[in-house]
Amino acid sequence: MLTSKVAKRYAQGLLDFTNESGQTSAVFAEMKDVKKVMSESEDLNKFFKTPYIDAKKKEDVAKEIFKGFSPVSQNLITLVIRQGRENQLKNIAQEFINKVEDINGVQRITLTTATQLSKENIDQILKSTDLVKAGSNFDLNLTINPDILGGYILRVGDQQIDASVKSKLNNIKKDFHLN
Repeated sequence: MLTSKVAKRYAQGLLDFTNESGQTSAVFAEMKDVKKVMSESEDLNKFFKTPYIDAKKKEDVAKEIFKGFSPVSQNLITLVIRQGRENQLKNIAQEFINKVEDINGVQRITLTTATQLSKENIDQILKSTDLVKAGSNFDLNLTINPDILGGYILRVGDQQIDASVKSKLNNIKKDFHLN
């Protein structure tokens, strides 16, 4: 998923501030909550994306939803809304999470399969590649996509291994067209 420049800039500013004030871990947990709330509530997303709703009303709703948050997180959310960037709130939270995880050496891994796999199969796939560093911390995102027909697609950071049946069939098809 591509992140906007806006999200990256807000996240970097928040990270710089939390590093200076020693509040990175608290804000990290709160940004995970922001991401979760924004991911789970389609109504909230529609509310924030509606241009004719007053920014003050959006601020009031956000203050109520995130009332248990630290002043740093609440101020960020208020700032984002006042700047008319509330539709970027989830992306800002995700980018902040990514930046903190990068600092802590956490690998982000996406495993796409055609069907649900057992834990043993997932572990075997992760151990079969040099992309996943042994003994490292990682954040695994499992995705089911029946369109790949079988096999898997493993994405670690910006590198990808495509061992899907669909990809192999497409390669065979290309070979036939070349001859």
